[in-house]
Amino acid sequence: MNAAMRRRLCSAMLILQAVVVGLTTPVLISITQVPVNRALVLGLGLALACIVVAGLLRFGWAYVLGWALQVASIAMGFLVSAMFTLGAVFLALWAAAYILGGKIDRERAAAYAALPES
Repeated sequence: MNAAMRRRLCSAMLILQAVVVGLTTPVLISITQVPVNRALVLGLGLALACIVVAGLLRFGWAYVLGWALQVASIAMGFLVSAMFTLGAVFLALWAAAYILGGKIDRERAAAYAALPES
């Protein structure tokens, strides 16, 4: 089954999440006093992971990594408290993209299967 819509929606969520997580890096450095090298690894590393996983979503196992990134984003809340809320929002968006994208793909496949062959 072609999961084009699920992949598009989940990729979009991960790219948006990468921007938000990347922007936590200066917050980690300036407000929470996390050492610069640690902040770069956490903030930019998680942002890079989101971008890489977005590109790997053509493989089924990459969706598991996407769920893991959602957990990691929420876990960043222990360093930047706003990430508890933002992580939960992105978790909800990821879940909606995953579930609704799959539903759209299934309905689209059923509609194409019902078409008469020419």
